[in-house]
Amino acid sequence: ALGLAAATQKAAPAGLTPTTTIAQVRENHTGEQARTRRVNFFTAINDALNIALDSDPKAITFGEDVSFGGVFRCTSGLLEKYGSDRVFNTPLCEQGIAGFAIGAAAMGYTPIAEIQFADYIFPAFDQIVNEAAKYRYRSGGMFNCGGLTIRTPCGAVGHGGHYHSQSPEAFFTHVPGLKVVIPSSPKDAKGLLLSSIRDNNPVIFFEPKIMYRTAVEEVPTGDYMTPLGKAKTVREGTDITLVGWGNQVGTLQQAANEVEEEGISCEVIDLRTLLPWDVDTVAESVAKTGRLLVSHEAPLTSGFGAEIVSTISKECFLNLEAPPSRVCGMDTPFPLVLEPFYLPRQFRVVHEIKQSLNF
Repeated sequence: ALGLAAATQKAAPAGLTPTTTIAQVRENHTGEQARTRRVNFFTAINDALNIALDSDPKAITFGEDVSFGGVFRCTSGLLEKYGSDRVFNTPLCEQGIAGFAIGAAAMGYTPIAEIQFADYIFPAFDQIVNEAAKYRYRSGGMFNCGGLTIRTPCGAVGHGGHYHSQSPEAFFTHVPGLKVVIPSSPKDAKGLLLSSIRDNNPVIFFEPKIMYRTAVEEVPTGDYMTPLGKAKTVREGTDITLVGWGNQVGTLQQAANEVEEEGISCEVIDLRTLLPWDVDTVAESVAKTGRLLVSHEAPLTSGFGAEIVSTISKECFLNLEAPPSRVCGMDTPFPLVLEPFYLPRQFRVVHEIKQSLNF
């Protein structure tokens, strides 16, 4: 597959020529951002992959069933457009997928590897943690695999059980040299994925799979990037700060709507990037509200919420009106029929909001 491209320069974006003026570039860019279409989450991912492959002749994407469109159809149509040298299947070997991707990135390619489910990423853990994350550091900057992006669907889906429902993001936020990204909307999914692909560091890009078809919104049709490491305030409030990522952001918004009827004003922050995470945005919010609640699907103990609570407890100690709290998955393997009791659902968030306000 790596015998494909002797190309060493990135192709000009579609619609541009060597004689295109700066004014024309600005006009084209503005037009692209003005045009939107209503799409779901997986279509936004597909759009981002299409743009990445089209704009970078050294970009390749591969994984289990990727050339067939993938089990969630995120790579549909890419084989037909870009050929089997750039879009191809791999054996059922996650360690091999990650190792091949690291080698490709080290040789100047832009590999976008897919691990079919985040639950399957653990056989690749050694390659990601001991090779990809340390490649630049161990060579003193002589080599790097910064062009590497690993996409993987994560989280609950309603019927996945313990091998198709996990949220393992906290394992990777403990690893210097990686970036960890989890979008919560189609628009952010496209912009964050393009930023991840073009970032000069290895990125683990988690995709909440329950949102592939349930999350729908207007998404710009053109090429755009959403900055990594920058959280988004999706709802402003004054009484308590709610922090989450991925599908849990929607749960926090629903809880905020419910308690608003009782006069409680919640500020909701979508972290978007977990490594590095946006301390300033969260700290500024908590300094205003005096209270913090962090929620995620992963188990409570040693979840990434603990890192946020620890940091904000130090940064905002004199502003806090109540102890920061966490509403998370249970400290058990992910269950099947008991999934509704495992997940940090709206009623649990609402209860903890009231506990904090009544402290």
